[in-house]
Amino acid sequence: MSFLHRHGWLTPYLLLAPGIAFLVLFFVVPLYYLGYTSLQEGTVQVGYTFTWAWDNYSEAFSTYQEQFIRSLQYAGIATVLALLISYPLTYWIAFRGGRWKNLLLLFIIAPFFVTYLIRTLAWQNILADDGFLVGVMQALGLVSDDGRLLATSTAVIAGITYNFLPFMALPLYVALEQIDPRLIEAAKDLYSSSTKAFLRVTLPLSAPGLIAGTLLTFIPAAGDFINAELLGTPNQAMIGNVIQSKFLEITDYGQAAALSVILMAVILLMIAIYTRILGTERMTG
Repeated sequence: MSFLHRHGWLTPYLLLAPGIAFLVLFFVVPLYYLGYTSLQEGTVQVGYTFTWAWDNYSEAFSTYQEQFIRSLQYAGIATVLALLISYPLTYWIAFRGGRWKNLLLLFIIAPFFVTYLIRTLAWQNILADDGFLVGVMQALGLVSDDGRLLATSTAVIAGITYNFLPFMALPLYVALEQIDPRLIEAAKDLYSSSTKAFLRVTLPLSAPGLIAGTLLTFIPAAGDFINAELLGTPNQAMIGNVIQSKFLEITDYGQAAALSVILMAVILLMIAIYTRILGTERMTG
């Protein structure tokens, strides 16, 4: 009799072992070192010493509170915009796409075949002061003759929305595509209008995709720094720009790590409140 037959209870743990080892090696261990670094003091020249430097947290948050708030604001606005764009788009693909569904989905994920940096640099050309878009908006009176789009909060939010749009669209499509069209037809018979049928049937059934999409969009958007760096100015700097600068330029590793820990804690708290309000069963329902 084989070892697995004699110790069958070990099978689930053996199957979980690779995944657990991966998480420990590439998540728990780095997180430990990040927390350890956040409590150190020193400089690159003299070295860093672990001194339980809790001041790193208080100083980091008080000094860069504006960047924290701006990051959450930009990420929140971009998430809402991505939802407003993605929901009708994926709804149409799921219920009206027909044999073109795969091609239309390809159009959504096609930007992922180009690196994140190149996609953001392309937005520099799109929003340039002498570009076509600014010219059209000036002609329509949406932008003043001496106005601009590049190096503004609008440009940064637009770049974030564009870059993270697929993270919203794909979970929504999966949720909508699984809805049986006969349920919607029956709902229209019961509720007499398409609007009521949407609000009472389609929207609740697509809630898992909506919740997953908002989380997948908001979390990386809050820590983004490329869009603010390339499409904005120091006045649009996000907390990711501060962390990047402290790690790679200022080499203040203690405060940089503290800022990273604070950002993760804030996002985890917001996720906990968000899922508590909406109900975690909707994510797996």
